[in-house]
Amino acid sequence: MSFRTASLRLARIAGSKASTSAISKRALSALASSAARPTLKATTPIVGARGVKTINFGGTEEVVYERADWPREKLLEYFKNDTLAMIGYGSQGYGQGLNLRDNGLNVIVGVRENGASWKAAIEDGWIPGQNLFPVEEAINKGTIVMNLLSDAAQSETWPQIKPLITEGKTLYFAHGFSPVFKDLTHVETPANVDVILVAPKGSGRTVRSLFKEGRGINSSYAVWNDVSGNAHEKAQALAVAVGSGYVYQTTFEREVNSDLYGERGCLMGGIHGMFLAQYEVLRENGHTPSEAFNETVEEATQSLYPLIGKYGMDYMYDACSTTARRGALDWYPIFKDALKPVFQDLYESVRNGSETQRSLDFNSQPDYREKLESELQTIRSMEIWKVGKEVRKLRPENN
Repeated sequence: MSFRTASLRLARIAGSKASTSAISKRALSALASSAARPTLKATTPIVGARGVKTINFGGTEEVVYERADWPREKLLEYFKNDTLAMIGYGSQGYGQGLNLRDNGLNVIVGVRENGASWKAAIEDGWIPGQNLFPVEEAINKGTIVMNLLSDAAQSETWPQIKPLITEGKTLYFAHGFSPVFKDLTHVETPANVDVILVAPKGSGRTVRSLFKEGRGINSSYAVWNDVSGNAHEKAQALAVAVGSGYVYQTTFEREVNSDLYGERGCLMGGIHGMFLAQYEVLRENGHTPSEAFNETVEEATQSLYPLIGKYGMDYMYDACSTTARRGALDWYPIFKDALKPVFQDLYESVRNGSETQRSLDFNSQPDYREKLESELQTIRSMEIWKVGKEVRKLRPENN
């Protein structure tokens, strides 16, 4: 589908009253923006004292918690007696930590003194001795210990950290990896503390950028231990405090299985593999690098995917040309049938712990950074991504 055909078609549809009506029924577009209440008409009434909604998602009712349920003043009151100890300052530590700080909560960072993360935290305005401490000192000061170390680092440091998670504290994760696969990670959480999870559905950089834009990322929350009886409410409040726009409940098991599965599938690994396959076939059939890239990546990321994200795949079918629509309708079942066995194998590999073991084995090696850099350099050296770098320079906003 050419840019011009799609653009003209979309312009006509966007300008029509019929399309406006259709767009207004798209359930999650408003949720994703987090700037307003969902436009989806709930099949059940609003429930709960704080405006919590029960929404029908394709026939399944789920409770959704929104940022409006936890305004800043309420967060400050709820956490007025807490010190949030952010352990680790990688991608999620950066995003969640700065958002908590901007929300006015008493948050401190705990990392290895004078290491790379310590220096990065100082650059972001964290002050040694005031809100930046060595790990053990931060945990001792914290009432809510937010373990945002990498998965491998959580496993390696747990023997030193576990004795510091004393009764009365809350242990917070951003991923179900360590507790769920405890037979491999050896992260056996204490039974006498609340253990909760808030998992933003994006990188820490996105968590931060959406917060700064006044929006909010979507996140899931889960409870592993509820000793206090308030663990669910605490997790919901923390989800908003770290920058979420809306939050849905899951379990530690479902979170880690879906997360590892998604990263290896449509979110990263699978989509990269499809990009490469389509690009290579075009090049092998005489298409120029720029044409192959534009038809594979540029049109997808700049024209079609943003509209799918905003309005849905069904909207794209409504909006594209009759020829494009016919081809997509004919070929998507073929792709689904070909790929589903691969996805089934992938999910089983996640569920049985094979992916966890592979990750721990690789990321705990002393030279893993060098090996990782070698693999990443292979990707940077691929023709498709070298072409992409030049194509992006041609975009008007980059001139």
